[in-house]
Amino acid sequence: MSQPGINSAPETLSYASLKGQLLSKPGPVLPPPPSSPSQMLSHAISSLLLHPSLEAALHILNDDLPSAHFLVRKMQAPPRYESMMLHGILHRIEGDYENTRAWYRDVKDSEVFGLAWGQNGLDRAMEFVRRVEILRKEAKTKDPQELKGLQDESRREISVVMEYCEKEFGTDKVEDVSGIWVQDEKSAAQGSDMVIGGEGWRQF
Repeated sequence: MSQPGINSAPETLSYASLKGQLLSKPGPVLPPPPSSPSQMLSHAISSLLLHPSLEAALHILNDDLPSAHFLVRKMQAPPRYESMMLHGILHRIEGDYENTRAWYRDVKDSEVFGLAWGQNGLDRAMEFVRRVEILRKEAKTKDPQELKGLQDESRREISVVMEYCEKEFGTDKVEDVSGIWVQDEKSAAQGSDMVIGGEGWRQF
């Protein structure tokens, strides 16, 4: 019997299947084209009702940056360090490198950042961001080896954050995530509910 694949119906896609498929792609480094996200996979990811940080990471791997941004903007203060780090990763992919650096500085002493970049790893992370920024500016003369190295590093970083989330939060459904949000005053003024297909309403 074949394993569920990219063309499987959303309800057949488990977390493990989605994670495996998305991590088999090159890691996200440069801004994706608007047509890049798979709408079917976006639906499948949302339908799992994962912890929002884990859901955001999967959306990032699927190049669905708007869906990821919707989630991380609701978790942009301690103790949601993993989401704050994902917010930095999201801005890196968008090409907003100064915001990436700011988020990385905010989480530099957190456990999840240390797991991804090592003890006192801020310098290493900042060097990675610098290399990505240079690559984007030299779009017409990209070094294929440099691009692949950065893609591999991006995938490794996101994978570490996901493994941290799996350990901390598990992969079971979280029906009510209202107690997870940690917002600043600006983001707290946003809407509280989001519809996801196939599962009805999820309380946000």
